[in-house]
Amino acid sequence: MNAASQADAATSVDASDQLRAQQWGFLARVLSGAPDREVLDALGGLTGDGTALGNAYDVLAQTARTTSEQEVRREYFELFVGVGRGELLPYASFYLTGFLNERPLADLRRDLSAMGIARAEDRHEPEDHIASLAEVMAGLAEGTFDAGALGCGTAGEAGFFARHLEPWVTQFFDDLAIAPSARFYRPVAEIGRIFTDIEMRAFELARDGRRPAMGVAAG
Repeated sequence: MNAASQADAATSVDASDQLRAQQWGFLARVLSGAPDREVLDALGGLTGDGTALGNAYDVLAQTARTTSEQEVRREYFELFVGVGRGELLPYASFYLTGFLNERPLADLRRDLSAMGIARAEDRHEPEDHIASLAEVMAGLAEGTFDAGALGCGTAGEAGFFARHLEPWVTQFFDDLAIAPSARFYRPVAEIGRIFTDIEMRAFELARDGRRPAMGVAAG
């Protein structure tokens, strides 16, 4: 995504939001395309912290160490591209309506426009692809994007998440976890499921000034 007009990213972002941005950025990276050898090697060096999310990263690290670049490229193709179509269609419109390029995409485009975000010229996927939405959430967490003016019930990133991800993201990661071709992407699905559940609960608890533990893996 490119920001036509961005919030001031120089404002301080607390450590928890930096970690959230990293989590969303990780999901955006591995769901937008197959990781190359450099990324696989970096993932293979991660260690968990004993939480459910950390344990999922441990499994991912082990899987990354035993997966070749060619294998993960083929897996990504089977899952998300395919001949005709992949095993999964990772778009909000499809999950919410059963069809591509429907009302959820139009609603998303309206909100992205209000936030000053435009699709990059080299991007060909509709904006409601899971990777693009994760990228937006990363930008919201780190303060690059500002959703404060959105008219989606609850303003800000909580409102953006509630409108464009919460209704379908859990089902997507559940489907990814059991997709026939998923091997490397099975622990990715577990990470996505756990992390987005944490986000849901965190937004619910935000009014009380509390946030559940992230359990972020460290390299």
